[in-house]
Amino acid sequence: MSMFKNTKFRNHSLPIIILGIFMMYFYSALQNDHLNILTPYYTDMGWSANQVTLPVTVAGFVVIFLTMIIGTLMIKYGVAKVLIPSTVLLGISTIGLAVSGDNMVLYAISLFMMRVLVVPLLMGAFMLCTNWFVNLRGRVLGFITMGNPLCTATIIPGMSIGVASIGFTATYTIIGVAVILLALLMALFIKSRPEDYGLYPDGSATPVTIPVEKVMSFKDVMTNKNSWLLIVSFGLLQFMIVALMAFYVPRMQMIGTEMPTLLFWLSVAAIMGMPISYLIGFIDDKLGTITASLVMCCFYFLALFMLLFMQADNIAMIIALAIGLAGVTGGMPTLHPSVTAYVFGRENYQAANRWIMSIQAVIMAFAITFMATIMDTTGSLDLAYQIMLGMMVVVIITILMLSRTPDYDRETNKVLTS
Repeated sequence: MSMFKNTKFRNHSLPIIILGIFMMYFYSALQNDHLNILTPYYTDMGWSANQVTLPVTVAGFVVIFLTMIIGTLMIKYGVAKVLIPSTVLLGISTIGLAVSGDNMVLYAISLFMMRVLVVPLLMGAFMLCTNWFVNLRGRVLGFITMGNPLCTATIIPGMSIGVASIGFTATYTIIGVAVILLALLMALFIKSRPEDYGLYPDGSATPVTIPVEKVMSFKDVMTNKNSWLLIVSFGLLQFMIVALMAFYVPRMQMIGTEMPTLLFWLSVAAIMGMPISYLIGFIDDKLGTITASLVMCCFYFLALFMLLFMQADNIAMIIALAIGLAGVTGGMPTLHPSVTAYVFGRENYQAANRWIMSIQAVIMAFAITFMATIMDTTGSLDLAYQIMLGMMVVVIITILMLSRTPDYDRETNKVLTS
């Protein structure tokens, strides 16, 4: 790869890749995963589940609007100037939660800020990748998003052991300090663009993209038909990943699968998600983002069919489900930023993403309510999986419509290097 041939580029880009894994790890950990520890800890203290999760629920809606603001700030001031201070504040908020005890005001403020401040961590990691890499974009995104399944496989058992052995306060304090340390490493080793070092993306000796004349406005993005194809396709895919993962345990329990069995295979799926994440990125680089997206859709179909027809203790179906979920959790974080860069290019990635991601977040916000309503109304989740299979048909059609648009940067790169 060209990045390894250019020593200066390698030295400056490798820290982005390595730290990117930890950005994705802590994004997953502090967005939702830690709630598996937080909720039972506080309900054992006599709090209701609604009291425990209300700050997260409120923050989830605030994030819809915050995404636009963060994207705009990153465009104006650069990724690093937004990402680094927000990560420091994320660490401080985590420590605030650690020491909050039964102080409901401090608890609510700290948890709310944690949920809000993980967003720049995600957006910053993705924007750094799209700024620094074009022809290597898929593989790099596939590599850093290994942090997501790695977190799923380790954070809950790790925090459980921590809370049991050294206590809640110490466990969350250690995480908060680790996040602050991550921010300090970012300040030392990360700049927003390779051009800040006098370099070009991928370590190329010549420019691989053409600077845009102006940053896309809200009107420019919303009047572009490809924006709506991205909103529908990847908005529905995000909706489904939330629905699939949040109701995996209830579904498996409904059909009689024992808790140790279903948790074991969930861990297996998380571990398998790491190599699949890179595989999807490799396909993205070698065969194109659209092809990689269609391959990922096959994993969605596999997971949905297995959940719909699952039989208790049918090991073959459980293994197939684990593979499907591994492809979903490994592929979606990789391709979500890549497909936006595919359409709009690195120069306008964040300008478009700030609006597209916000609308996708609205779609995703209804996933839990959708599943819970169907389960409460019908006493089953069969209808939910049937509807989502219909959604997948819509997703396939919209992705195929996107295939008529060439990869913005990679096609430009071919022209510049020909």
